[in-house]
Amino acid sequence: MSDPKRVLVPLAEGFEEIEAVAIVDVLRRAEVEVVVAGLTSRRVVGAHGMALEADALLAEVDATTFDMLVLPGGMPGTVHLLEDERVLAAVRELHARGRTTAALCAAPRVLATAGVLAGREVTSHPSVRGMLAPAEVRANPRVIRSGTIVTSQGPGTAIEFALELVRELAGHERAEALAAGMIVSA
Repeated sequence: MSDPKRVLVPLAEGFEEIEAVAIVDVLRRAEVEVVVAGLTSRRVVGAHGMALEADALLAEVDATTFDMLVLPGGMPGTVHLLEDERVLAAVRELHARGRTTAALCAAPRVLATAGVLAGREVTSHPSVRGMLAPAEVRANPRVIRSGTIVTSQGPGTAIEFALELVRELAGHERAEALAAGMIVSA
């Protein structure tokens, strides 16, 4: 039996709550090990005042031991992520190792800042599409996979996005079973 897949979700003050919770919840339903890592504190407050308790501090984890890094968006959470050199280094390192880096809403800006989007088709929240150069930015589909980069558009696409990550980590059948159980069109 193979080792369980591990996913790192860095969480910054001002994150988008629906996105973060959907990512963590759907991946854990698929029995993927998810480590939520707060940038500066274990208690992290989202953009709409909801506080989540992180599993660890980012300083306590070794990003290179993860199979995937997933970035929820939200403001000002995305700005905090893209201003944190540890997050940018983790994106660059995992990308260089051929591991998936995924982001939704405004968080594809973090991937752009890390310099991993050149020549990739991506999507994002409409408000940040002009900030993703040199990527090839698309309005559709709602979730785009371009090699090891997965992007999506916002809170309303968070479950679709998370199911795409499940497809990669646990297989198509597992993703379809989860979608059916959650009454999600996938």
